[in-house]
Amino acid sequence: MINDLLKGRAVILGSLSPRRRELLGKLDIDFDVAEPSSSEIPPPYTALNKVAETIALEKARSIASKLNDGDILITADTVVISGNTLMPKPSRRSEAVGCLRRLSGGDHRVITGVALVDTNKERLFSEETMVFFDHIDSTAIDYYIDRYKPYDKAGGYGIQEWIGYLAVRRIEGCFYNVMGLPVNRLFKEMNLFITS
Repeated sequence: MINDLLKGRAVILGSLSPRRRELLGKLDIDFDVAEPSSSEIPPPYTALNKVAETIALEKARSIASKLNDGDILITADTVVISGNTLMPKPSRRSEAVGCLRRLSGGDHRVITGVALVDTNKERLFSEETMVFFDHIDSTAIDYYIDRYKPYDKAGGYGIQEWIGYLAVRRIEGCFYNVMGLPVNRLFKEMNLFITS
């Protein structure tokens, strides 16, 4: 198992997200947490399907100088793309309402980019999940936003919350990716990273 490969190496999750902490913990890996200091704004002209990877790498590089030899740093960023539009992480109610109205009754892509970094190398990958929403009426949108306040979430929703049970008709791909960390893929990529 991966813990055998990790002996003598510290794992650091560069994220304050409670969802990412919970998901990484499910792999039975001991880890510490560090806060990245990057802006989460992609450079101009970044391709939509590379935004999450680009931000994940910026997060990693904001922490990497503090790594000790042998440490493995994990950072991630999740984006929601509807059509050709990168959906925001809403900072106010009107933005959250706009996100859910746009996603209602349609499909969207959720891409999580992940960076694995140590003092010698970097490895980037991303995972994509398609999410299909039923129509969400304005009463349900208001209820969800007022009760759950999804202001830190890509696309203005958390699939593991009330709105996910109500609105998600189906998904194609990894459920945990939509929560913010594709743990199945991460496990495989960590093994490759450690042994390369």
